Amino acid sequence: MRRSDRLSEIIEIVQDGRLHLARDIAECLEVSVRTIYRDFDTLVASGVPIDGERGVGYMLREPVFLPPMNLSLVELEALHLGMAIVAEAADTELQVASASLAGKISKVATANGRVPKRWGFGVYPFVQAKLGFKHMPAIRKAVREQEKLEIDYRSLDSKASTRTILPLQIEYWGRVWTVSAWCEKREDFRAFRIDRIVTCALTGDHFEDEPGRTLEDYLERVNSDLTQTDKNY
Repeated sequence: MRRSDRLSEIIEIVQDGRLHLARDIAECLEVSVRTIYRDFDTLVASGVPIDGERGVGYMLREPVFLPPMNLSLVELEALHLGMAIVAEAADTELQVASASLAGKISKVATANGRVPKRWGFGVYPFVQAKLGFKHMPAIRKAVREQEKLEIDYRSLDSKASTRTILPLQIEYWGRVWTVSAWCEKREDFRAFRIDRIVTCALTGDHFEDEPGRTLEDYLERVNSDLTQTDKNY
């Protein structure tokens, strides 16, 4: 059995939330106990949320995780580029997460056992995209927890308005970010450019999914509009 396959098998064994002894896992996978100890050290160093110690046992602490992966140099470069963009353009919470992820990725070995020091990427601030990042933490929280937002918005033609919205999803379009939402004022879906939001506040008023107002409904509307545009073209 390849080591990567064995690491996946170990995660499958411990993800039931119970304590597992290394000797039992070693017997199941037909390897030595010392090998299992090294495998657990590797998993923990890779960021898999495993608790335990030698002679006591091991268990998976959290249900959400990424399984061990073998990454090519190009895949590592893609990850590094994405993290560099987040570090420059995102809000503080995502910047911290990006730095933490970069530290974990740095422990991943390529096929020749080394992690490259030079990636070939230089990422600089995105002026237009950064304008609305001060609102990102509140918007992201509202999307996750289904909480209404009150925003003061200034359209491209400088018309000001105050809206109460039910945020559904954040999108990035290369230059600007938008938040797609149900707008109570218009009683319809709207996509608001985040860099055009002047103020943004959580209302404390939570909402439930209602037929015709969900993210799935919005995406269906968008896909339908795109299909009709293709036909007209």
